[in-house]
Amino acid sequence: MASSIKTSWADDVDELEQKNEDFVDENGIRTVIEYTINDEGKKVKITRRIKRTLQKSIVEHAVAERQKWDKFGAEKGNKPGPDRATTTVGENVALKISAGNKAGESEPAPEENVKAQLTRAGAGKVVCRLCKGEHFTAKCPYKDTLAGLKTTENGGDDDTHEPAAPAASSGGKYVPPSMRGPGGARTAGPVSAREELPTLRVTNISEDTHEQDLRDLFGRFGRVTRVFIGRDRETGAGKGFAFVSFEDRAAAQKAMDKVHGMGYDNLILSVQWSQSRPEQR
Repeated sequence: MASSIKTSWADDVDELEQKNEDFVDENGIRTVIEYTINDEGKKVKITRRIKRTLQKSIVEHAVAERQKWDKFGAEKGNKPGPDRATTTVGENVALKISAGNKAGESEPAPEENVKAQLTRAGAGKVVCRLCKGEHFTAKCPYKDTLAGLKTTENGGDDDTHEPAAPAASSGGKYVPPSMRGPGGARTAGPVSAREELPTLRVTNISEDTHEQDLRDLFGRFGRVTRVFIGRDRETGAGKGFAFVSFEDRAAAQKAMDKVHGMGYDNLILSVQWSQSRPEQR
């Protein structure tokens, strides 16, 4: 007597005939359920939920007329509107057509380009120094007449001013304007930043020492404003000395007391106050 083989309940469910479903719920959402076999040979269930909304848009008269035309070809006899089986609906692309032709437009003047660049940079409006108009002083149409008035207002009467005495030279040598004092006499040159700030001269440093290394070393004692390392102009190698400027003299004194004689990079550092160079004559 042959015994019947009992299958599992899952196999029984798969053998049942499953039909596609299509219904609309109370919210107006259409649900489409389909059963199909995928590429791996397995039966899958595909559920699509579609919600239709009515959107009104204003179109051209010719576009509205074309929508009333009868369909032809594969769509002949179908109801109005796109069919998902034959038509793919994409996004609406608005085409804006300008009224003019760019090729016929004249290029802006260079002065207008400069004004636009200054405006974008936040430099404000361009104002003429003579007539206060919105143009460059060199392009002012009244520069021939207003320039003379401006000179008279600033300089006053020519008869009331005595001619300036010529700058006297010291020993027949040329004196730069920055070093001329009252009457053209030679004055002391401008004080360098190294002479204004308390500066230390550090010697016996390694050739591989960088500016940041000295900033880290001396920055523990106070704010370091400037670091200069002497280097060879051709090779760029360090010459073994450097200048470190502090914002506070007390911090510089403390750094000199602590760092002088300290071992750094297998060398003994020597720290002293920087001496100003004697004036070369």
